[in-house]
Amino acid sequence: PEGAKALAEALRTNTTLTEINLTCNGIGPEGAKALVETLQLNIKLTTINFGCNGIGDEGAKALAEALRTNTTLTKINLANNNIGLEGIKALAEALQMNTKLTTIDLGYNNIGDGGAEALAKALHTNTNKLTTIGMKHNGIGPEGAKALAEALRTNTTLTEINLTCNGIGPEGAKALVETLQLNIKLTTINFGCNGIGDEGAKALAEALRTNTTLTKINLANNNIGLEGIKALAEALQMNTKLTTIDLGYNNIGDGGAEALAKALH
Repeated sequence: PEGAKALAEALRTNTTLTEINLTCNGIGPEGAKALVETLQLNIKLTTINFGCNGIGDEGAKALAEALRTNTTLTKINLANNNIGLEGIKALAEALQMNTKLTTIDLGYNNIGDGGAEALAKALHTNTNKLTTIGMKHNGIGPEGAKALAEALRTNTTLTEINLTCNGIGPEGAKALVETLQLNIKLTTINFGCNGIGDEGAKALAEALRTNTTLTKINLANNNIGLEGIKALAEALQMNTKLTTIDLGYNNIGDGGAEALAKALH
């Protein structure tokens, strides 16, 4: 915290620094508060990385307060900071007012369904400029996925969403991919390690038949078997936009490989 306070003091008057990376330093809530207070004075910083610093809800709330008025920051990494529902709600409310931030990484925190619902509300307003949001490893289940799906129906800024390892399951996957028929901005989705299974894969396949914006999809480690792979392979024969798909750690087998080969052929 003391080192963070010293840096904060310098940032009050510095006019050249645009990016600062303090990943995994242990600045804690106290250090985070000192640093984010400078955001009301510093008009140069565009990128801050506070990942893995244990800033918790208190640090997140302090940053949220600064984001309400800051007009320079475009990228923030808050991954692995033990931020829970209280902190996420504060950040979500700030995002409804902030018009500059384009990228936020909230991976490896404790968002849960409640936090996902709060963030969905922020995405639904379309007042922010967020293009990329990372929420991997956050305990988001089907209900949280449904809330995000509802927001994506009308969101016009987000191009990339990362929900790796959250347990959204087939139900959450179905809700999210249904929005792909309405959302015309998303280009990259990461559903890896979410147990979407064949049902989720088939729902995605149906959406891919007509979607014209997605270029990258990660479906690794999802317990997808032959039935799901066949559906995806058939969709790939019709889809003309997708350039990258990760199907690693599933149950493709020879039958699935043959189906994919037909799509590639």
